[in-house]
Amino acid sequence: MSAEDQIKETVTSNDVVLFMKGTKSMPQCGFSSRVAGVLNFMGVDFADVNVLADEEIRQGIKEYSDWPTIPQLYVKGEFVGGCDIITEMTLSGELDQLFEKKGVSYDKEAADKIREANA
Repeated sequence: MSAEDQIKETVTSNDVVLFMKGTKSMPQCGFSSRVAGVLNFMGVDFADVNVLADEEIRQGIKEYSDWPTIPQLYVKGEFVGGCDIITEMTLSGELDQLFEKKGVSYDKEAADKIREANA
């Protein structure tokens, strides 16, 4: 299976996927850590793909999304963004709206706490 096929399979068979450096329990870069931390804190059930474990996936995901950086978040097969975009969406409440629209369960109180802590 090609890297592109693996990526497509992962993105379409999981509601929420984070392509990241490291894993959700052991991130290996600050940006990946921030996005995984937000998702973990909000209680989102997500698949993590460690791009450091496979060079073809690491390059392939950049081509798949036409986005040059890692991490990359996908919700219901749709590319949402990287660290800066996810941070902005979390603080504005847009990420909550996206999860609600797509039927992804998350902890609304935890999301509100993130916003309160960053107000």
